Amino acid sequence: MIIDLTMTLREGIMTFPVHWHPVVEITQLGRFEVEGRETRKITLGTHTGTHVDAPRHFVPKGATIENTDLDIYYGPARVLDFTHLPDKTEITREMLVERIGRDFPSRILFRYDWERRLDSLKYYTDHPYLSEEACEWIVENGIRLVGFDAPMPDDPRNGRGSERDSPNHTILLRAGVAILEYLVNLSQIPTKDFILSALPLKIEEGDGAPVRAIAIVE
Repeated sequence: MIIDLTMTLREGIMTFPVHWHPVVEITQLGRFEVEGRETRKITLGTHTGTHVDAPRHFVPKGATIENTDLDIYYGPARVLDFTHLPDKTEITREMLVERIGRDFPSRILFRYDWERRLDSLKYYTDHPYLSEEACEWIVENGIRLVGFDAPMPDDPRNGRGSERDSPNHTILLRAGVAILEYLVNLSQIPTKDFILSALPLKIEEGDGAPVRAIAIVE
């Protein structure tokens, strides 16, 4: 069974509300009644919709997306259910260790069922987030990819202009841990490990790239 974990890109879909993340524009160019075929021009950012962050996103001179190891984006994975958390709850190292158990794969997805907020600014301001100590534990324990059905792993209050700008992004990306964001349908994955495929577009000098993320469940 294959479960699609990818947001549908559509005209006007909400993106992070800052000028360095462009809104999606889809323009039809080729028309059957004129050119005899359909084509479209798509305008989107490297962090639009379901996508992965490359180290370059927050690490100066970090690896760009076309130079990251493809093995990171394909292989055994597990969903951790944190849907019980109130808004803006920090997931501590202790909470993570308790939930993940002793034997775990190197790709972990955090489920908040946050896609229900996709059409609200609360999607960006109220989501749960990881503590810095939890991110350090992820690095120390060889996890290669973390994913979220939310826009980021950081406290939404730790954005550009704050006292600490996106420390979790920096901790993870500096260690080469891929960050997979804007997932959907994590609730459809059975409570067992599965195969994740989230291969990014091969963009030259890419600080990130859209993906078609799927769960392959036996």
